[in-house]
Amino acid sequence: MLKSIEGNFDHPEVNQLLKSHFIELRAASPEGSAHVLDIPGLKVPSIKFWSLWEENKLMGCGALKFLDKYHGEFKSIRLHDNFRGKGYGIKVINHLFEEAKKLNIKRLSIETGSGIFFTPARKLFINSGFKPCPPFAHYKEDINSLYFTKHLNNS
Repeated sequence: MLKSIEGNFDHPEVNQLLKSHFIELRAASPEGSAHVLDIPGLKVPSIKFWSLWEENKLMGCGALKFLDKYHGEFKSIRLHDNFRGKGYGIKVINHLFEEAKKLNIKRLSIETGSGIFFTPARKLFINSGFKPCPPFAHYKEDINSLYFTKHLNNS
């Protein structure tokens, strides 16, 4: 059974997962092209963050950033190493879709890397209905980044 907890950054396992995420994405992205948020960056009022647990084991986490009243951005989607490569990514995405709908978000966007390291993430987003789009919000054209968006059916 999937359990989500909002905003529990200080839980030791969640804290370690986020630190690992930050370090790994910084290492996989060329300087100036890493858009990963650290823990203080996730604590701003425009972002809602959840950790996801399965049978009391940390499965992963994800966040939604409000870009405007109806447009959100996925941030910090990460699976715990014990759940990677096993099809759990869609559970995080679906949870974030449900939370976005509750928040009346009509459109979701995401920036991800263009390198080989980011191939699994891109596949997950495309399989979840995201389509390529131009840079949004503060992003600019960058050969190291790809941008995707999806309109939600909130009915």
